[in-house]
Amino acid sequence: MLSSVLRSKRAVQMNIAIMHAFVRLREVIAAHKDLAARIETLD
Repeated sequence: MLSSVLRSKRAVQMNIAIMHAFVRLREVIAAHKDLAARIETLD
């Protein structure tokens, strides 16, 4: 993880922000199954 490499307060904050973004993305996809299916077809 970024914070373990850089070991700064800002790196820890950015790491947390990135994790929140991925959690929010997962929530949105779970709420919109049709969107999840469309994203899956892109892979």
